Amino acid sequence: MSPQTNPNATRAPAPTHMSPEEWQARIDLAACYRLVAHHGWTDLIYTHISLRVPGTAHYLINPFGWSFDEITASSLVKIDSDGQKVDDSPHDVHRAGFVIHSAIHTARDDAHCVLHLHTRAGMAISMLKCGLLPLSQHAMMFHGKVAYHESEGLAVNLQERERLANDLGNHMVMVLRNHGTLVVGYTVAEAFSSMWHLEKACQAQLDAMACGQELNFPPDGVAEQISRLGFNKAALREYPEGRSPLGWKEWPAMLRLADKVSPGYAV
Repeated sequence: MSPQTNPNATRAPAPTHMSPEEWQARIDLAACYRLVAHHGWTDLIYTHISLRVPGTAHYLINPFGWSFDEITASSLVKIDSDGQKVDDSPHDVHRAGFVIHSAIHTARDDAHCVLHLHTRAGMAISMLKCGLLPLSQHAMMFHGKVAYHESEGLAVNLQERERLANDLGNHMVMVLRNHGTLVVGYTVAEAFSSMWHLEKACQAQLDAMACGQELNFPPDGVAEQISRLGFNKAALREYPEGRSPLGWKEWPAMLRLADKVSPGYAV
């Protein structure tokens, strides 16, 4: 039997008032929330993962006050670019928390999924003047793809959105100084994979720096090569599939993991 699906997983059918595309988006996003909880990346009920509803200018986000391991496909709230609810959901939305996400979604057509975290390692890297260094293979995947945004305090000022968008530019990762990390994905799968590798890169850098020994940087050209072969949707002859596996190949396995460690999200 192919491992691509878990026959024991519970998948509720799409509600009659909802398109199959939106329902699948909800399932993927709910799974991502559960996986973030499983890996210990949460900050109580704070931080967010948002996803554009396919074919619309609306977005899905978590019900404010729920822990990430409680999120289900049907509990996700549909909002507009100002964080206002556009459906009859009974759940609250953390509007202040959507300032960062709305800035990215509205500025980037390819920013379908925005994943923002306050992990211990991500916050530590955001405090270092040097930022993320090209020390590990995981870090080198993001060479030339990391932006930085200086802290403006709690993200409650709508005027900050323009500065956030300008600082991000066309990068896939942004380090929010003295705050945390953010990744942009064309899909939930890409955003989750990006954050996984970014988090590992942050942890490895902090471990190496804590040793107090001289750091070994790669030879010239290595970081550029790894970045090109990493998160890249372009055709790449180096891979049997013709493109990098990062950001899509892992997702079926991650869904199976979510089914095992946190079932019930796809309802």
